[in-house]
Amino acid sequence: MEAADAIAGRGEMTPLQKHVDFFDRNKDGLIYPSETYQGLRAIGCGIALSTAGTIFINISLGLITRPGKMPSPLFPIYVSTIYKGKHGCDTGSYDAEGRFVPEKFEAIFEKHARTNTNVLTLKELKDMLQANKIPNDNAGRLAAFLEWRVLYYLCKDKDGFLSKEDVRAVYDGSVFYRLEKKRASQRKSII
Repeated sequence: MEAADAIAGRGEMTPLQKHVDFFDRNKDGLIYPSETYQGLRAIGCGIALSTAGTIFINISLGLITRPGKMPSPLFPIYVSTIYKGKHGCDTGSYDAEGRFVPEKFEAIFEKHARTNTNVLTLKELKDMLQANKIPNDNAGRLAAFLEWRVLYYLCKDKDGFLSKEDVRAVYDGSVFYRLEKKRASQRKSII
């Protein structure tokens, strides 16, 4: 019944739902820890980061997105109610319902991209995180830090720049499919 309830609300997906849908490996509307782990590995995260990320992500979002009051011991994340997992200390590029807010996205680069208007350096990224801090929101601060640092680690170019295109692709989840494809082609070239 749990999976059927999750699928029922899938219809037209919001950008935030599309963002997490990559990790729903079997497309049943639920993201179990094994799927989070598989998704993190698929985009290039190491075993330790994938394990720690899975624990952090599924416990925090599994509790928040679950309908009803009783938590599941399996900590699935519900794609249909992912908007409930929107945390503080973020850029505001998703609204409360998980819709993309282009003005807030553009503001990231208008305010923080000083080296080049279409990229972020690691220092500019750190400055952005500092500017978005909310007092006493340690969970939101940690979530924002981890999300952006992993994105930077996976997507920076050879000069250490995080492109506006890659950041934009995070908001609809397309960057994850691109990273998975890139990693798969790199594995084939090694074999």
